[in-house]
Amino acid sequence: MSSVAIKGWCPSAHRPMPSGDGLVARIRPRGGRLSAAQALAIADLADRHGNGLIDLTGRANLQIRGLRAQAHEPLLAALAQLALLDADAETESQRNILVAPLWSEGDDTHMLATALERALGERPLGLPAKFGFAVDCGNERLLAQNSADIRIERSASGGLMVRPDGSSNGRFVTRREAVPAALALAKWFLASGGANGGRGRMAAHIESGARPPHAVDDGAVPARAAPLPHPGVRAGGALVGIAFGQMQSARLRVLAEGASGLRMTPWRMIYVEGVREIPEHDGILGHADDPLLRVSACSGAPACEAAYAETRALAAALAPHMAAGAHLHVSGCAKGCAHPGPAAVTLVATADGFDLVRNGSTGDAPALRGLTRAELLADPPAVLGDR
Repeated sequence: MSSVAIKGWCPSAHRPMPSGDGLVARIRPRGGRLSAAQALAIADLADRHGNGLIDLTGRANLQIRGLRAQAHEPLLAALAQLALLDADAETESQRNILVAPLWSEGDDTHMLATALERALGERPLGLPAKFGFAVDCGNERLLAQNSADIRIERSASGGLMVRPDGSSNGRFVTRREAVPAALALAKWFLASGGANGGRGRMAAHIESGARPPHAVDDGAVPARAAPLPHPGVRAGGALVGIAFGQMQSARLRVLAEGASGLRMTPWRMIYVEGVREIPEHDGILGHADDPLLRVSACSGAPACEAAYAETRALAAALAPHMAAGAHLHVSGCAKGCAHPGPAAVTLVATADGFDLVRNGSTGDAPALRGLTRAELLADPPAVLGDR
């Protein structure tokens, strides 16, 4: 018997979430990667069981939108055949691993992510649903700005280390020790009271005064953080942006048909393995200066029942007026799902129009309130700027 999660929880494959356009089912690619065959199959499933729309999430997952309730069981059966379904909802919720998508053979990222997935699948620990791991073992840390509670990463001296979020230092580990050390840290988090009512994050736990065992910190310092990568052709493939992190099934097919595999990212981008040029299709962003890379926007109304206004067409119209390096976030409500952090300009839809926040997020005090869509579009530089 399939079940539907209470709205407000993160969706999953086993527990899809109701939205304005039907159910939303989340797929977690193993190791953050889909084979070309898996990607093509997901495109077909989005058409057969949903409305053809596929989201990319900030946790490097995919979401099929518009899923019909009666199609949930057939979707689960298909995902199981594709080796993309966990045994149950609990196991699925524990497999919350962010993998640095630009890994290369031999940098330990893919190998350790696979080992960590296997360990979490064998014995779920009972961690909070949003508690996550990051495996980021390149010479520079790609995931430094992305949320994770326990990190397996490269140290400044070149070796591997395990570090709890909220601590600047960690523990040196060998390849064999890395996954056991990460799991031991997760068990300490639970044993020391880090989880309460199914919630809890490592950084907040440490900030509250909890101190990990001395063995967790032997002075290992993480390697420097890499800047956010831009779309473009790279050795071994191409990194492409997806406008607003949402695509029609046809766009996913275009990416998969010429690729040896697709790696998901937490930046609304996809790394397309084995291609030598940017695939061409509407909504695929291949240039670092594309204005749509400067904006974030949630599904908005009517796709999301919580949203007070349409968001993405407005964001697209305002994007060319954002300066290079600045970011605009248009949110359909105060939750800020598309961009939880601060932005140069954040527009928050309310029952009375849009509130505008400068250099902040949806929870910060607005500089302007109740702006209409017409007012925003009449003179974007004047409204978005500080004059």
